[in-house]
Amino acid sequence: MHIPNIITVFRIFLVPLVTWLMLDGRMQSAFLLFIVAGVSDGLDGFLAKRYGWQTELGAYLDPLADKALLVSIYMVLGHFSHLPIWLVIAVVSRDILIVGAILLSLVLARPVPMRPLMISKANTVGQIMLAAMVLGDLGFALGLESHVDVMVWVTGGLTALSAGTYLVHWLVHMASYEEPRQAMHRPAGSKRSKSQMRRRKEPIASS
Repeated sequence: MHIPNIITVFRIFLVPLVTWLMLDGRMQSAFLLFIVAGVSDGLDGFLAKRYGWQTELGAYLDPLADKALLVSIYMVLGHFSHLPIWLVIAVVSRDILIVGAILLSLVLARPVPMRPLMISKANTVGQIMLAAMVLGDLGFALGLESHVDVMVWVTGGLTALSAGTYLVHWLVHMASYEEPRQAMHRPAGSKRSKSQMRRRKEPIASS
């Protein structure tokens, strides 16, 4: 296993620790570990690109680690009313829908390429910024309430837009498998019927 994947696995193991610290009210420690997770995320990405250590396993593990950490943090913050419930539901539902769509495509032998969209990257950045602002404010009393209120709506909008974009791309991807299948199972007489239709339409078009 390459070093970037090992770092990613380390980040996954941070998820229950950060969650426990938040539930225990130790927001300062949770915030610091969240920063460590963010630095490790940037480090594994840099190493993978710098030394050509990009693997298919890493393509799946990296977003899994990010989403596991963010979803856990958002659920705990929502539980303690530090974030609005509607935003927590939107964030969690989006990730559940994406994971469900990926699993369904695998079951149907139509795997979706793991290529993050620009809107998805912007959404992840927004979610990370909001989580960091709330944790930092709770742990160190930074007075970021007004900024948090703005980021809540920005993150909510990015989450909705990202979910809709992924849905459209997934539907297009799944539909691309249907067209060849329909062509394979098309009755032999269908070609004659189309040519007959064209011959019938030709005099009308020339008039």
